[in-house]
Amino acid sequence: MLEKIFKLKQNNTTVKTEVIAGITTFMTMAYILAVNPSILADAGMDSTAVLLATAIASFIGTACMALMANMPFVLSAGMGLNAYLAYTVVQGMGYPWQIALLAVFAEGLIFIALSLTNVREAIFNAIPLTLKRGVSVGIGLFIAFIGLQNAGLAVDASTLVTITSFTDNFTTHGICALLAVIGLLFTAALHIRGVKGSILIGIVATWLLGVICQLSGLYVPAPDSGFYSLIPTSIISFDFSKLSETFGQCFNVDWKAIRPLDFIVVIFAFLFVDLFDTLGTLIGVATKANMLDNKGRLPKIKPALLADAIGTSAGAVLGTSTVTTFVESASGVAAGGRTGLTAIVSGVLFLLSTLFAPLFTSIPSFATAPALIMVGFLMVSSVTEIRFDDDNLTEAIPAYIAIIAMPLFYSISEGISLGIISYVVLNVCTGKAKKVTPLMYILAVLFVLKYIFL
Repeated sequence: MLEKIFKLKQNNTTVKTEVIAGITTFMTMAYILAVNPSILADAGMDSTAVLLATAIASFIGTACMALMANMPFVLSAGMGLNAYLAYTVVQGMGYPWQIALLAVFAEGLIFIALSLTNVREAIFNAIPLTLKRGVSVGIGLFIAFIGLQNAGLAVDASTLVTITSFTDNFTTHGICALLAVIGLLFTAALHIRGVKGSILIGIVATWLLGVICQLSGLYVPAPDSGFYSLIPTSIISFDFSKLSETFGQCFNVDWKAIRPLDFIVVIFAFLFVDLFDTLGTLIGVATKANMLDNKGRLPKIKPALLADAIGTSAGAVLGTSTVTTFVESASGVAAGGRTGLTAIVSGVLFLLSTLFAPLFTSIPSFATAPALIMVGFLMVSSVTEIRFDDDNLTEAIPAYIAIIAMPLFYSISEGISLGIISYVVLNVCTGKAKKVTPLMYILAVLFVLKYIFL
């Protein structure tokens, strides 16, 4: 049955490989079950309700991706968009979180319409192949940077960022950073030796090593500083009553409190970031998985985008911020995932996490950090497919700008926008305007307007 649904042989994969890939993707994304409730709690939402909503919405969106598109992409509440909801829309604009969720729901409906009318697919196909490869490399650097931060290796400094001091606060920050380094080297060694599931093995091994350090006194939990016990205090919970505090609340709003112009801007902001974060993730991960055709197009992108839109609308009703395709899907692809079976495994684990939330959320960030850094390495390898010769500079330079913008500006969408703007400008200024498609001109103008007005 699995062969009939997911066409495993056609995609040169097996059930075992897909299951390992699905578990790997989930393990690298499990942090969202702890981070999203923490962020949205600052908007006044109940953290337990948000955790349940996030897990269920992740399952719905991911299941749609698996069954509609048969692709190994996993969805959950997007980082950045959750912060925008909590700190800009609620705290900054003064809207209650119910209205913010209404904006997310409206955005999802608009996305469904755009997906059905081929607008999002046309945007994907309009982006040149070289720029898509640059996006893949940029995402690799971006998620590697996230991994370095999650590990506590990259920290704030007078130079904006620097390597941490391992000796300061060794029993908390220092030992976690050191364990991340050990986990990275261990994972890399497994990968070099061709061990299947090396990324997943690295996550579990790093976590277990941390547990040993806690039991031996090398790691000392300090909850006030954000360093919690690595040993789960409980494993299972059957209390789902909290979900009622957010479910359907996007429709329980004071309509008179909505300021039309501000509300449209909020919807557009959610729409804009979600659109290009999703496109960027699909471009980057699909490129690494060799899923693009010879014209740089992604077959079945329409159902993939539609699944993303459905996940967003469902998430808003359940009580979480915008659901989007996660760049961490690259970890599953790197582990060999090629079909929707990878996605469905991750989706089921998200659903199960509603029962085993205490266990899954106890996975420390320093244990998943090596996986993200290794996936970054695997995605950066696409840079060898970019031609840097003189005849291709009008495509290579925009790709380079996209590459450096993503990690330095901490945004996939910023990398795409700057890459597209520079592509159009450079080709027009060098007499190659004819190679620029009309949609690329439109996108460039929209991105410029974004920087002016948003």
